Amino acid sequence: MQWPASQARREVRVADMLRVTNDGGDFQIEVLLLSEVRGPASVAQTLYLETEASREQRLKVAAERKAMMQIRAVPASRPSKRDRRRIIQFRGGA
Repeated sequence: MQWPASQARREVRVADMLRVTNDGGDFQIEVLLLSEVRGPASVAQTLYLETEASREQRLKVAAERKAMMQIRAVPASRPSKRDRRRIIQFRGGA
């Protein structure tokens, strides 16, 4: 298995606890088994177990994110050309 040079390298062993961060959130997982070859996601999911605390935290954050999306006011219509220019100017554009 090859990793990009910019990533930290460390030997992973069975029973190691790892913290994984991606777009879906932070995960705390325990390594159950190791594989010598890269395989499909369905097989990879059998090699680790997410901790209960991690799962609860991730679901809580997802629920909060969903609630915030529902609270946000949706504009009645698309911005006009003048509005778009103001938005671009406000964001620091040209």
